[in-house]
Amino acid sequence: MAFTNIRKVRIEWGDCDPAGIIFYPRYFGIFDNATAGLFEAALGMTKLKYLDAYEFAGFPLVDTRSTFHKPTRFGDDVEVKSTIEFGTSSFTVHHRLTLAGELCAECTEKRVWVGRDAGQLRAQPIPDAVKAKFS
Repeated sequence: MAFTNIRKVRIEWGDCDPAGIIFYPRYFGIFDNATAGLFEAALGMTKLKYLDAYEFAGFPLVDTRSTFHKPTRFGDDVEVKSTIEFGTSSFTVHHRLTLAGELCAECTEKRVWVGRDAGQLRAQPIPDAVKAKFS
C-alpha cells in the first residue's frame, strides 16, 4: 500500500474569484503544499530541515495534470489525500481533493529530485533512506 497523507485546507477569500468560487490555479498551490506536507509527514521534519538533512536543492515539478469535477467556494473545508510512487530520480504524487467526501479535483504531479552540480540543478537518485520512510 502506498504512503498516504491527508491535509485539511480551508478555501479562503483570496483563493476565490468575485463570485466566491475558487480560481482554478489556486488548486495547484494547494497541491504543491500537499506534496511538501506528504514529505513532512513521512520524514518527520519541515521542508527547510529535510532540504538540509538530505543535502538536495528541491523537487521541481516537471509535469502536472488535473481534472476539476466540482467547484469549491469561500469557506469550504476540503481534504487533500496524497499518495506517492517513486522512480530512481523522480516521483509521482497523486492528489484527490474532496469536500464532504465528494471528489472536487484531482491532480497528478511528476517531480524530480535535484541537487546542485557546479552551480547547475541536476537530477539525482532519491536516497534509499528517503524512500524507506514512505514504506
